[in-house]
Amino acid sequence: MATRRSRLRASVRTRVLVALVLLTTLTVALAGTTAYILESQRIDGRIEAVLKDSMTEFETLSREGIDPATGEPFATARSLLHTALSRMVVQENEAMFAMLGSEVDQVADVGPTQRWLAEDPGLVAAIAETASWEEQPIRQVATDARNYMVATVPVAPEPGGVPGALVLAWDLDAETAALGETFRTYALVALGAIVWMAIIGWFVVGSLLEPIKLLRTTAAEISSSSDLSRRIAVVGNDDLAVLTETVNSMLARLEDAFGSQRQLLDDVGHELRTPLTIVRGHLELMDPTDPADAAATKELVLDELDRMNGLVEDLVTLAKAGRPDFVMAEPTDIALLTDEVLTKARTLADRRWVLDGLADVTAEIDPRRTTQALLQLASNAVKFSEPGSTIALGSSATDTEVRLWVRDEGVGIAPQHLDRIFDRFERAGSPAEGSGLGLTIVRSIAVAHGGRAAVESRLAKGTTVSIYLPLVAESEKADSESADSDVTHEPPEPPSPAGDAPSTTALERR
Repeated sequence: MATRRSRLRASVRTRVLVALVLLTTLTVALAGTTAYILESQRIDGRIEAVLKDSMTEFETLSREGIDPATGEPFATARSLLHTALSRMVVQENEAMFAMLGSEVDQVADVGPTQRWLAEDPGLVAAIAETASWEEQPIRQVATDARNYMVATVPVAPEPGGVPGALVLAWDLDAETAALGETFRTYALVALGAIVWMAIIGWFVVGSLLEPIKLLRTTAAEISSSSDLSRRIAVVGNDDLAVLTETVNSMLARLEDAFGSQRQLLDDVGHELRTPLTIVRGHLELMDPTDPADAAATKELVLDELDRMNGLVEDLVTLAKAGRPDFVMAEPTDIALLTDEVLTKARTLADRRWVLDGLADVTAEIDPRRTTQALLQLASNAVKFSEPGSTIALGSSATDTEVRLWVRDEGVGIAPQHLDRIFDRFERAGSPAEGSGLGLTIVRSIAVAHGGRAAVESRLAKGTTVSIYLPLVAESEKADSESADSDVTHEPPEPPSPAGDAPSTTALERR
């Protein structure tokens, strides 16, 4: 399997490199071909312009020129052609000669005309019928030896004479030889550049694929070891770095999910074992013939089943806390919510229920979950306070968050237990009944909103538990943090902790 994966990874690397080399080769070839064509057209245009100038010069000579032998206008085609050959300038790679009929009559004294005519007799044969060129004075002629651009200027014969023509020929192969050499050099340089690019690209592509290799390796190690705490180092700030961060985030969520699952299984196994043992033991010892014993056992079993039912509900609530839909935020009137919770809490027990304050703001929170958290705090306050003592609820707000709290005048919490007060099944050494999950649920609700929970307590004075929720809901639910980061022990905002008098504006509800 590993060999197949290595082969697959190499194949990706090779395919990327081949595609890069092919694209570069195509680009270089296209650029070179385009430049060669454009330069060839430029050379052809320059030669054609020179030929037209020579033709114009010859036509001017034929109309206005004087035969140096007679001092009169040219009387014969031969004299005109010979004079033109002696006066016109022949450039490099250009040949000029005169034809009478289909035969070469005279060639220019300079230029490669003699060599061309000796080496390439096909040139004369190709242009012998000069009379047929009148409609196309310039054209390209290809022979077995060379390619030429040829211009002919027919000369009308004198009475009884032979028609003639001035022939201007340009060796295209010689003109483009330097261009071909230049582009052969270009091709060699381009080939060398492509080879170097392939060599360098091999290592660059391998380096770019290294994070993907690391992702695969880490995923394989996690799969084999089930160690979801592993994370991948993020290098750079490109798309692969973003991919790595996304995978790390996924691993964190998986770790939380598996952690919650293991915690739930451990909690269920630990907490349900005791009541099940009690139920089983009493049922085994019950005397079915004794009505009193059966009734007592039934009452005990039902009580234990109720306790197990409450425990299961609390565990299910904690298991749901990691889901995105655990909190459904909506605009909520905090003052109205606080007042309604206080009204519901009054039925919990015989206490002096008071309102410490109201926050006249609207926040993006889940009113159902927030009410659940506050009632849980109120229930805890009842458990740890005496009848007739004060339990207060209140709310306040800043520019960024809202604070809701429950304050009691109960037994308080020892300082050494404050760090663990929000842990699962933590009862802070108290003999009070309960699953030990109430404050854990309160913290989970606060964290699910993107907020936090805080506690302040003094022994024999009372306890104030606060939850801080953002005024505006986050776009995504905040990841669960550790208990140490979620629980703070900073002093709550006024009013002061239990034992001190409430504010003068507090509303008492009896």
